[in-house]
Amino acid sequence: MEIEPAEEVKEPPRIHRLDEPVVNRIAAGEVIQRPVSAVKELVENSLDASSTSISVLVKDGGLKLIQVSDDGHGIRYEDLPILCERHTTSKLSKYEDLQSIKSMGFRGEALASMTYVGHVTVTTITRGQLHGYRVSYRDGVMENEPKACAAVKGTQIVIENLFYNMIARRKTLQNSADDYTKIVDLLSRFAIHHIDVSFSCRKHGAARADVHSVATPSRLNAIRSVYGLLVAQNLIKIEASDHDPSSSVFEMDGFISNSNYVAKKTTMVLFINDRLVECTALKRALEVVYVATLPKASKPFIYMSITLPPEHVDVNVHPTKREVSLLNQEVIVEKMQSVVESVLRNSNESRTFQEQTVEATPSVPSVTNNDLHLSPSPSGSKSQRVPVNKIVRTDSSDPAGRMHAYLYKNPQKYLGRDSSLTTVRSSVRQRRNLKETGDLTSIQELINDIDSKCHSDLLDIVRQSTYVGMADDVFALLQHNTHLYLANVVNLSKELMYQQVLRRFAHFNAIQLSEPAPLQELIMLALKEEDLDLESNENDELKKKIAEMNTQLLKQKSEMLEEYFCIFIDSDGNLSRLPILLDQYTPDMDRVPEFVLCLGNDVEWEEEKNCFQSLAAALGNFYAMHPPMLPNPSGKGLEFYRKRKHGKHTQDKGNYSCHVGDGTAEKDEFEHELLSEAETAWAQREWSIQHVLFPSMRLFLKPPNSMASNGTFVRVASLEKLYKIFERC
Repeated sequence: MEIEPAEEVKEPPRIHRLDEPVVNRIAAGEVIQRPVSAVKELVENSLDASSTSISVLVKDGGLKLIQVSDDGHGIRYEDLPILCERHTTSKLSKYEDLQSIKSMGFRGEALASMTYVGHVTVTTITRGQLHGYRVSYRDGVMENEPKACAAVKGTQIVIENLFYNMIARRKTLQNSADDYTKIVDLLSRFAIHHIDVSFSCRKHGAARADVHSVATPSRLNAIRSVYGLLVAQNLIKIEASDHDPSSSVFEMDGFISNSNYVAKKTTMVLFINDRLVECTALKRALEVVYVATLPKASKPFIYMSITLPPEHVDVNVHPTKREVSLLNQEVIVEKMQSVVESVLRNSNESRTFQEQTVEATPSVPSVTNNDLHLSPSPSGSKSQRVPVNKIVRTDSSDPAGRMHAYLYKNPQKYLGRDSSLTTVRSSVRQRRNLKETGDLTSIQELINDIDSKCHSDLLDIVRQSTYVGMADDVFALLQHNTHLYLANVVNLSKELMYQQVLRRFAHFNAIQLSEPAPLQELIMLALKEEDLDLESNENDELKKKIAEMNTQLLKQKSEMLEEYFCIFIDSDGNLSRLPILLDQYTPDMDRVPEFVLCLGNDVEWEEEKNCFQSLAAALGNFYAMHPPMLPNPSGKGLEFYRKRKHGKHTQDKGNYSCHVGDGTAEKDEFEHELLSEAETAWAQREWSIQHVLFPSMRLFLKPPNSMASNGTFVRVASLEKLYKIFERC
């Protein structure tokens, strides 16, 4: 009998301490990511040294040479030996000092990191000295003793051969022009904020500086000097502040571009407590305002300086100090967004916009003109005191669905999405129409038809109302002034999608299906769902013929569908792409078979205008926010998902019933997989209604006159009358 050799047991790898040079080089690569990182750290050190003049010289994008010179207070001779050691600093002495830090540097890592990835030479002189000192550093220590030399007031730091010992990093930074552009942009940002400091930046060997600013008492003059007259003449002064300790404490001033400014990309210069930082949430929130307010999706120029109590700012959250964390950041961002939006809207008199006058239609049974009347104040009339029972307690610019905070503890578990104000609005309020609508007469006629049939009072409700919540599976509750309305979200979303198809005609982004879907199979599925006689073989043959005919028809029209509507059908009859009508929204893919069948049966292909109109209607119906096919697990719908021993579930066009047969329901036991699927579907729909549909309606929807009479809007209560009832109680 053979004995198998025992399997060799592998010992776990030993943990050992890395050598200090290895640790320091790894850390240096994180702090100094590219040449502009080094320039930023050196310029901030110069500003901390109370400099009034800072000049930067760059060679090969900073890889060969970076030289930063200032006229600050200099460096003491006795501090030179530890100047470039890690975690040596004059900015703080204990951790608690971070709570009140005002300097830009504090970790003592930047200079040390530079010595691990480049050759650093420092020349400095302090006040009262007859001469300065020059010393070179490598790997955090002096290479030799400081040497006396002639020097001008301040400090000059030279970095040569940056990333000489990081081959991979150096190869990725070979485009010197790109890195020099980043350095110029950095100095430009510092120059318009620190207006009491002169800045210059030039390439090595160049006679002229690419950035040259002098100290000036006017920030607008600094912007004009750095960014040019075209930018400066299209800026609006903006200020905001809040001193409520319970919400936020801040002061903000700056300049934002007006409606005449046109640029291809956003320029946002943000300083928080004099620290140059980035705030993605604030940037997106302000871009949302520009997209929603101005007629073109122009990219803004924004300069903001925000001052907060030092204890409200956590500066120690990023290796390069590029980002900071703010106390009550969401509140601050929301308030600034509101201020910017107000300033932009009030500044629109500097530009001429075309408006279309729409006559209100006669009163109708469902919504009367009295119900919709807004009672605007006459131009020039004196302001009157508003009775307390007519005060509106909501603001349509607030985030939609405030009441949901009390109804759902954690809706994110279904969605996995970030529904913060800035993130959601930036996606929902995307560009209006970056490209002009396809210049086809038929499309323009359909759009003109939408404009001419727009109900002006309903339009005001859509634009100014506040979303309260869902009343049931179909109706949402809205508040407009002191009135409450029920709004049919299916009708509204269908009309919105129809109008979006026409306005974005031929300019859609695409949804790529994970796998191409055969048209013939989709049509067969749709036909079987419509057929009540499930056992008819004759019907199956007829369905196949219908499916084949419709598939051939759509293959013939595939070129037009792709060009104008971003519906891609390949030569084998597979559907692989669909258009995006609203960002952050994907239609219910369970309705794709019904949509494909509608394309084959209901579209009028012969005449151009009717063809486009019926195609837009088919897309509108497909993308509309219909209730999910699974019953709503809230309330009575939960019974559908209860486990049963000998029963079965049936569902017929939205009306569900549970057939138990001889079995009985097992107490509190559910089909958890099916229940989870239903909960996710319904939660996603409600999220889309709140965060996508209603914000998009405010921007894009022009409600037709028919909505005033077909039950889409129904006024259900007057808060003014309810207030009086409550008073009597």
